Amino acid sequence: MLLDKVNVTFKAGDGGNGKVSFKKIGRGPDGGSGGKGGDLYVVVSSDLTLLNQFSRQDLIVAERGIDGGNNNRHGRYGDDIDIILPIGTSIVNSDTGEEVIELSVVGQRIKLLKGGHGGWGNFEFRSARNTTPLKAQDGFPGETLNAILNLKLIADYGLIGLPNSGKSSLLNELTGTSVKTANYAFTTLSPNLGVYGDKIIADIPGLIEGASDGKGLGINFLKHIEKVKVLIHCIDATSNDYKRDYKVVRDELKKYNKQSLPLRGKEMLKKKEIIILTKSDLLARKIIPTINRKKALLTSIYDFESIKNLKELLS
Repeated sequence: MLLDKVNVTFKAGDGGNGKVSFKKIGRGPDGGSGGKGGDLYVVVSSDLTLLNQFSRQDLIVAERGIDGGNNNRHGRYGDDIDIILPIGTSIVNSDTGEEVIELSVVGQRIKLLKGGHGGWGNFEFRSARNTTPLKAQDGFPGETLNAILNLKLIADYGLIGLPNSGKSSLLNELTGTSVKTANYAFTTLSPNLGVYGDKIIADIPGLIEGASDGKGLGINFLKHIEKVKVLIHCIDATSNDYKRDYKVVRDELKKYNKQSLPLRGKEMLKKKEIIILTKSDLLARKIIPTINRKKALLTSIYDFESIKNLKELLS
């Protein structure tokens, strides 16, 4: 199962505490300062499954700075920590709802949170008026972010359509994956990925009328269509109304655009689209319909020739 949205708390390391220490009583302070806490970085990877690492861990903390010692020894800095996240992830502050950053370049390393400064030891508080200071500072806290990590798949092809329109079966046939399939709606509850040649194909869970308003599986998966390069619109060949089925999905894309991402959404509706009729082996007559001024491609996982033709189109 591919996780595409998780809640997690990131925290940079706290600074180490300062030390109260004296060489000898009455002979001057020598307490060292604490070390700085580790910074927290995010590193961008092409591995789209990386949000799964947070399925059992929702708090990630960088190392705390080491406390100061006597003889004016400063504490060691805490180690920085790298969190590897998939490309296409947006990091949103869950307290404010504001997007912090969207990860768009593989290999990029970005400092997300700063570690806290170490507290001063009593050596730093010495003065002519106070030659034996008895105080030291605690380390300062590292920055914290309560985050929503929201992955939008970056794939070459996206399989879209109504529930039970044969998308998962087609993904299995094209890429050799083993996605669960069955003859009922919403078998696919999370996006699935497969690789055909050097192309990534994403199976987007089925959309129903009202999905943009949260019905069915809601808008959680509409977001993935934004970054897909080419849409493969699957329509069940046994349907009584191909054009209606097509229109239901397109209308939900249009509504999602208007209410969520008007700028990116406009591009989404203009994406290149391949329309296919799945399960064409069940048709009594092999009539090729025209939908949205495009000829549909008859396809069946039980028809080797039709799969071969589709593969050539995708290569």
